[in-house]
Amino acid sequence: MEIHDAIERADKEAFTRQPPKTLKGQIGFLMKQLKTTRAVAEELGVTQRSVERYRKGERKHPPKDIQQKIDAAVRSRWQPQVRKRRRKHAAATGGITVETRARFGYTAPVGTTDDGRFRRLTVHLPAEYAQRLFDARDAGASDQEMRQIIAEGFKDIYFQNGGTRAMGLSDVAITDIDYLDLEF
Repeated sequence: MEIHDAIERADKEAFTRQPPKTLKGQIGFLMKQLKTTRAVAEELGVTQRSVERYRKGERKHPPKDIQQKIDAAVRSRWQPQVRKRRRKHAAATGGITVETRARFGYTAPVGTTDDGRFRRLTVHLPAEYAQRLFDARDAGASDQEMRQIIAEGFKDIYFQNGGTRAMGLSDVAITDIDYLDLEF
């Protein structure tokens, strides 16, 4: 889920306006999106009456776990067109920048070392990798499949420098991710 979460974080950086901060504002926004108190209640895992109380301002401080669900529900629906536009730009022309600290291993010719080791890398991957990554996420790909797409991009751009070196390198694998951030 690391890569999926990184895409979500990068999406949220695209906001042109901040989502509502007050509980009443957040519930109002969810009501506009989901139309009924029943739908909002099901989304949040609370009763309809609780949603009505939050909406009217009768209750201002929900339990911490419910507040986190409200925040997540609002952020996941906030400014979908802005997110879509940024992803489209990244997939068409802009590409994505991947910053990570992870263990990279690879398959290399005999006589060279192929032991995995930790590296801290920041690499800009071309638009084709962004498109593949977004398509995989939309198709419900596993984290391992999305990791492989990023590994292929690192192989082509970083390790082989666009085809000018390390041509014997056949397979790159990313394991033990300390952190991974995306920017597009």
